[in-house]
Amino acid sequence: MSELRTERLALRGWRESDLEPWAALNADPEVREYFPGVLTREQSEASAARFQADIDQRGWGWWAVEVAATGEFIGFAGLDPVDEDMPFTGVEAGWRLARSAWGHGFATEAALAAVAFGFETLALPEILAVTTATNVRSQAVMRRIGMTHDPAEDFDDLSVPDGPLRPNVVYRLPSGLQRPVTR
Repeated sequence: MSELRTERLALRGWRESDLEPWAALNADPEVREYFPGVLTREQSEASAARFQADIDQRGWGWWAVEVAATGEFIGFAGLDPVDEDMPFTGVEAGWRLARSAWGHGFATEAALAAVAFGFETLALPEILAVTTATNVRSQAVMRRIGMTHDPAEDFDDLSVPDGPLRPNVVYRLPSGLQRPVTR
């Protein structure tokens, strides 16, 4: 299994000790603002188990993210193949952090590490990211890591109820255009 390290973070496999803070993160309506709803503890535990199974199978995926200096679990980041029901294919970068971790550059730092892994280790030709059109914070991270948005690729996610979460944007980063992994 791959483990990624940055100046301040470790992207690693999931541990039993991650389940409580992961469930709390997913029960936070502000963290889940751009998702159809909060998750139960059981749903959070099931997602962590799926994430770890993918890492065990492929060697990469949605890694747990911890602050290296303290060992504090703060969320997840990584790469995952795009779901089959999406109107495009590829590998996407993603992240979700606890509110206490917002505003410190952790999402950008973790995303840069995941993207570097995708290009350098997996030799991916490009990496993409998807979010709701209203999620300006995630879009800012996408731009900071060098991704660009083409409005022609925007789509409605029909798996969510009609409303502000349905319009989605796609950002892309071709290999060779990524920023170096530094702060």
